[in-house]
Amino acid sequence: MAPFFFLLLLSLELACSYRHPLDPLTPSEISIVGSVIKISHFGSSKSLSFHYVGLDEPDKPEVLAWSLGHRRSKEKALPPRRAFVIARSEGKTHEIYVDIASRSVVSDEVYEGFGYPMLTFEEEEAASALPFGYPPFVASVRKRGLALEDVLCTPLSVGWFGEEKQGRRRVKIACYLTGDTVNFYARPLEGVTVVVDLDALAIVEYEDRVVVPVPESAGTDYRAAKQRPPFGPQTKPGAVVQPEGTGFEVDGHMIRWANWEFHLGYDVRAGTVISVASVKDSEVGTPRRVLYRGFVSELFIPYMDPSEEWYYKTFFDAGENGFGLSAAPLEPNADCPANAAFMDAHFAGQDGAPVRIPNALCVFERYAGDASWRHTEFGFPGQVITEVRPDVSLVVRMVSAVGNYDYVIDWEFKTSGSIKIGEASRRGLGAVAVRFGLMWRGPMVGSWKPEETKRVPLAAVAGSRSCTKVSLTGILEMKGTRYTHADQIAGDEHGTLLARNTIGVYHDHFVTFHLDLDVDGPANSFVRSKLKTVGVTDGSSRRRSYWTVAKETARTEADARVELGAEPGELLVVNPSKRTRMGNLVGYRVISHGATAASLLSDDDYPQIRASYSKNQVWVTAYNKSEKWAAGLYTDESRGDDNLAAWSRRNAGIEDTDIVLWYTAGFHHVPCQEDFPLMPLLSGGFELRPANFFERNPLIKTRPNGPVLLPNCSRNP
Repeated sequence: MAPFFFLLLLSLELACSYRHPLDPLTPSEISIVGSVIKISHFGSSKSLSFHYVGLDEPDKPEVLAWSLGHRRSKEKALPPRRAFVIARSEGKTHEIYVDIASRSVVSDEVYEGFGYPMLTFEEEEAASALPFGYPPFVASVRKRGLALEDVLCTPLSVGWFGEEKQGRRRVKIACYLTGDTVNFYARPLEGVTVVVDLDALAIVEYEDRVVVPVPESAGTDYRAAKQRPPFGPQTKPGAVVQPEGTGFEVDGHMIRWANWEFHLGYDVRAGTVISVASVKDSEVGTPRRVLYRGFVSELFIPYMDPSEEWYYKTFFDAGENGFGLSAAPLEPNADCPANAAFMDAHFAGQDGAPVRIPNALCVFERYAGDASWRHTEFGFPGQVITEVRPDVSLVVRMVSAVGNYDYVIDWEFKTSGSIKIGEASRRGLGAVAVRFGLMWRGPMVGSWKPEETKRVPLAAVAGSRSCTKVSLTGILEMKGTRYTHADQIAGDEHGTLLARNTIGVYHDHFVTFHLDLDVDGPANSFVRSKLKTVGVTDGSSRRRSYWTVAKETARTEADARVELGAEPGELLVVNPSKRTRMGNLVGYRVISHGATAASLLSDDDYPQIRASYSKNQVWVTAYNKSEKWAAGLYTDESRGDDNLAAWSRRNAGIEDTDIVLWYTAGFHHVPCQEDFPLMPLLSGGFELRPANFFERNPLIKTRPNGPVLLPNCSRNP
């Protein structure tokens, strides 16, 4: 009776906890799912491991019907809760659906295609430990005159390079020297290749091909305590203060702020998930939907060194490692400002038990010191008319530490109706490294207390850096070399000499977003407004030319593959059945803010086959609930037969129907010495901006904020 009683308690907890059909699985639900599978026919398995456990989200019409009914009646019943599970057992991959309420396995199918599920922390850690007990590796370390206790190893996905048959689940182990620095990525143990069979947890291939000098540790450590004079530029400290409290409401997973409301979720693969985002039109008085579902779908990071130790480094950070799986706990007053609210996340470990990530997400209002709109008029004699409204936005943030990358993902909601979507990533362990139990956290800001008050304009309060772009920072992936000066290099070393014996390898960053836009309803169309030069040849004007707009509505998926920058124009998603009072189609524009690189790899290169979608920055496909992951559901060792480009080849109709827009922010990165030992921010991004969605500027009637009482703060002793 004990197991049944345990499940009963979990069910009662479940009944009291979730409130929306798209809420992520709770710890209790994860426990139920794990228990149900373990007591099923998998009970006798000696190798059962859980690689993905997530919500099997209800069908979209069902969710939208529930949302409409819930607005009218708070007692609207929730759709049934189900989980989708990818598990490995006895060398096979299983796709399992579990009904949580009935605690039963609905279906179990063995996946027979190419590719494997995400790696788990547990198997990666176990694989990384294998070299230290492998005599040939120990001999290689000693041959280089290094101490084994100063060596640290990490697992890397191996990719696919033309093998016809599905092989073993493998990783390659990259090793580094630590010594007196935490920046071990700057000290690679070059020339050694270790291949591990993950199912057998055994080394199956080993090669020590060449001995290369290990770069010295001097000048590599980025920790503040390790720095010595002369120091860099110093600025004055700042603080975020909202005397009247935060302006947003967190109701379960629903967030309400100003004229926005949306559902905030978490997925072990995607990380942050924004759903049913609606903006309130003050003239209409009701919310109007903009985005049904949005999240990071994939990250493709190929390196440009074809040598034996580097050719395979073509990573898919979401599909291989799990973007949400690597979410790092956010540090108050460091990762997020003092006015932030935090939300925990939960995922299933390899054994199916729930694992908590504290402070995985944060939400805060940003006061950047900018204006949302302004005008000064000198046209009236003797008068100067000035009107300014401060720009305040709401930011949802997550940090994901994937190997030696840290990504800071921001979704920024503007009162103007815009959504800015961005990411800041640190290359390395500069902020958080959770993969092997290591954790570095920034110092907490000191405690503050009010002593007296001052009156200041609101625009001067709560200053916060604007970071609504796709940004890269942190530690580069570096390669050991015998060179100590650029003049010694005669051929192509596939990178830049950053320090003695240290090459920063050329590489790309492609971050692909899945954006199921529902602009004022699910039936939308994709429009390309091309800017065309028109010559004036009939003498009707003293001008010789002007430009005009030629609009083209994409009818099929092939019409909606866009290479940004190929020709001037605008990209819009419109609702063909909704018009403004002026007769314009209601829509949203997709605006790029830099980061528009596309892949330069040849079409027949194996990494490019797997990421064939990276040649175009924008794709539009017909909505399909199962098509979430741009590189396919099974990305590890995938072959490109189930990815965004493959789906688009069916050339389905996309006019006046439910569509999904895929946007890839891309960078080509040529490292330079300023990127060493830790690179400054490199930024780009994009924005979803209203285009005839409102009848006029929705902020014109926004009343200006008056001065606020600001405490005169002093640091506690």
